[in-house]
Amino acid sequence: MKFTLSWLKDHLDTEAGLDEICERLTMIGLEVESVDDRAAFAPFRIARVISAGQHPDADRLKLLSVDAGPDVNEGKPLQIVCGAPNARQGLVGVLALPGTYVPGIDTTLSVGKIRGVESFGMMCSEREPRTLRGA
Repeated sequence: MKFTLSWLKDHLDTEAGLDEICERLTMIGLEVESVDDRAAFAPFRIARVISAGQHPDADRLKLLSVDAGPDVNEGKPLQIVCGAPNARQGLVGVLALPGTYVPGIDTTLSVGKIRGVESFGMMCSEREPRTLRGA
């Protein structure tokens, strides 16, 4: 079962920190398998694919126009080159912007050209941010 620390604190009469709560839960027989530190996900953001078209020079790549929110690129869509076969208009997913370290592929992103087309980030699959999870 997954739940947030704030939910626990709403239902427990305690001012204990995360480590102490985890230890006490384990002591009473409730195993804490892992704890996700949401701060590690801060560089990633949720974004919507506005349009998806074929890359002009690659059969397996798509050229996406992505809405990353009003605080990125003055609210204008970003151009992203993507190799995901499921990338399509309307898809909502995780976006990593240039400068973001992506642990699943051990890379810090930068603006780059992929087959001659500039890409201003990366739409992430489940595997990229997954390795951020703590234990």
